[in-house]
Amino acid sequence: MADEELEALRQQRLAELQAKHGDPSGDPSQQEAKQREAEIRNTILAQVLDQAARARLSNLALVKPDKAKAVENYLIQIARFGQLSGKVSEQGLIEILEKVSQQTEKKTTVKFNRRKVLDSDEDDDY
Repeated sequence: MADEELEALRQQRLAELQAKHGDPSGDPSQQEAKQREAEIRNTILAQVLDQAARARLSNLALVKPDKAKAVENYLIQIARFGQLSGKVSEQGLIEILEKVSQQTEKKTTVKFNRRKVLDSDEDDDY
């Protein structure tokens, strides 16, 4: 096989694998849609949050991206429904973070299952 044929086969196989596994990196229209969505989210958040709150949210996104995404979704939702009177300050963002933390808090319980062990010292051998 020539190098061109081998490269064509590799590209074809790569495209098949990406389509099979749902890898969006192969489809430029999906990438563009994700970019547009991210830009829209950023513009809405820039309008809703002041500078200190944006910095805090970006720091949170580095540490806990799922919690930051939940807060962003909440902020976008209340902004779309017009429930915000002005920009959210850092203190307001902290309150929102506390609300989200309480809602998503995982409660762990520990249950001890003590089994009786047959021990010859406890039994009376009469």
